[in-house]
Amino acid sequence: MKVVVYPHQLAIGGSQINAIDLAAAVRDLGHEVIVYGLPGPLEGCILAKGLRYVPAHRFCYRLGVSHIIQLAALVHKENVDLVHAYEWPPCLDAFFGPGLLFGVPVVCTVLSMSVMPILPRVLPLIMGTEELADYARATHEGSVELMEPPIDTDADNPGNNGTLFRQSYGIRPDDLLVVTVSRLATDLKLDALTDAIDAVDKLASCCRLRLIMVGDGDAASQLRSRAAAVNNHHSREVVTLSGAALDPRPAYAAADVVVGMGSSALRALAHGKPVIVQGERGFNAPFDADHEPLFFRQGFYGVGDGRPGGPRLAAHIAALLADPAGRAALGARGRKVVMSRYSLRAAADKLLRIYQAAMGARLERRAMLPDAARSAWLRLCTELR
Repeated sequence: MKVVVYPHQLAIGGSQINAIDLAAAVRDLGHEVIVYGLPGPLEGCILAKGLRYVPAHRFCYRLGVSHIIQLAALVHKENVDLVHAYEWPPCLDAFFGPGLLFGVPVVCTVLSMSVMPILPRVLPLIMGTEELADYARATHEGSVELMEPPIDTDADNPGNNGTLFRQSYGIRPDDLLVVTVSRLATDLKLDALTDAIDAVDKLASCCRLRLIMVGDGDAASQLRSRAAAVNNHHSREVVTLSGAALDPRPAYAAADVVVGMGSSALRALAHGKPVIVQGERGFNAPFDADHEPLFFRQGFYGVGDGRPGGPRLAAHIAALLADPAGRAALGARGRKVVMSRYSLRAAADKLLRIYQAAMGARLERRAMLPDAARSAWLRLCTELR
């Protein structure tokens, strides 16, 4: 089987990393895989895994016509069997390009926390949480499968060493280190990142506590200003923004506690670290026996009641930092959960079955046309707003 994997852009993010990891896993099962997408920092990750990369040309996004043409030409030239697109813009490009023009099967993965109405309803859909999969099944005509974010548990493991990471930031062996690895994005992330800074600010006068935020994005300057105010208040370095990292494993390994959401929370669990899961509107809760059913249902994310999450997060962090044995137990439990439920190899096996089903149920053009008209109209309305 020859597959094009299309993660849209290669900025550092959970959806893109999952796309690349799964592409390599499918290749390792004996299939040819091409990664297509806008150039970005993750190009090096693609090449390091020995995958073939075809860059998409940049354009001013207006219905994605240039990407539709580019992708269709690539699929036709390479005689591709299937396109796997991640998130809604690439799904539209693949649907209107190789799908509609050549009848090439298209599979769409959505790892964001909503189901966009603009998505073609006839496409096979992969959702990242049970809750969103159930929601999609209520309106979607094509198959809807659940595939939670897969984790490479060989690469992300408790054997990784964080000593050099701690030393490079002047963190002493007896200092307590909280780490978050995240896009520093205004959308979806800013409230949680601000809560993390506020929580550590509240606790820093009581103990030798540090917070390191690994990542970059459009909210970096705003967070940097807030971190500087906290550091000035305590007359020492409490919060550090370390910038983006293609390989954040040393940061996970160095942490005493990790706060975050989505794939980042899962990678921390794979390292055997205790995790406090964050979300929007002040949501945060530890990954423990009481909260496992919630996170298995809705994903490693949540929506709070709108009150500031910093005080609750500070209480969760303080409880974990005061209990080394409890941290170790939660870390061991988290590693076991990731090994049994979020294995990359098991996800690759399931993905191949989804690919084969999509090829066996190839859509005819006449079945796609009503959806094409609907999606095009919704996209045009979005552009004209």
